[in-house]
Amino acid sequence: MKKYKRLLLMAGIVGLAVVLSGCGTGEVSAQSTGIWDRYIVYYFAEAIKALSFGNVGIGIILFTLIIRVILMPLMHFQTKSMRKTQELQPKLKALQQEYSAKDPDTQRKLREEQQRLYAENNVNPYAGCLPLLVQMPILMALWQSISRVPELKQGHFLWLNLGTADPTFILPILAAIFTFASTYLSSMSQLESNASMKIMNFVMPVMILVMGVNLASGLSLYWVVSNAFQVLQTLLINNPFKIRKEREEEAQRIREKERAMKKAMNPKKKRRK
Repeated sequence: MKKYKRLLLMAGIVGLAVVLSGCGTGEVSAQSTGIWDRYIVYYFAEAIKALSFGNVGIGIILFTLIIRVILMPLMHFQTKSMRKTQELQPKLKALQQEYSAKDPDTQRKLREEQQRLYAENNVNPYAGCLPLLVQMPILMALWQSISRVPELKQGHFLWLNLGTADPTFILPILAAIFTFASTYLSSMSQLESNASMKIMNFVMPVMILVMGVNLASGLSLYWVVSNAFQVLQTLLINNPFKIRKEREEEAQRIREKERAMKKAMNPKKKRRK
């Protein structure tokens, strides 16, 4: 299951890069046609302009924060679902050992038992993919707005021309750093870590860095603000340090309980005088 989620994540990022690099280049305005151009890209641009207060960069920042606040319930649901999935890992491993044979019938039974376990614990193993699937159209629409709407394409923020790549690479580097911090903090709260998960913690920031270097700096600005928000949200709502401490305290309570039970079952014999 984890493998499929990682593949979907990788495919989503690669697909996003391909789509962003190959989208249309014609200007978008109130006279544009088509659902995507007229009603999505155009109104994304209008929302950013309404929030700009004279500076497109401020508009992108405020627009990003609003999007992140709207997505908070979904992110919270994802976090809870992923935590429940992690807590089920010992039982899932036990099922994999019980149905270790590779024949189709055994594998079918394994899938059925896994689905039953997920259903009994009210866990959706694919919930972790929802934020990515929701944010991909937002990224696409934002990129199209910046690259195809003249007012945004010609916008400036600090040293940046928001319609072109950051010549100093500062924003792409910051975007990569916050992406790494976000994925690393999320992985810290998991019960188990594996090589592929650790690789993903580095692959995603590198991909964000590469895309940030080559795409409009307005998109890099979105990534910086969005991932910085994600880091703060993780520390406040799903603090991995707090979760680790709670697990250690729970493990300590279990050990103490087991020692007390063993002591009660094997009382010391009184010495004879």
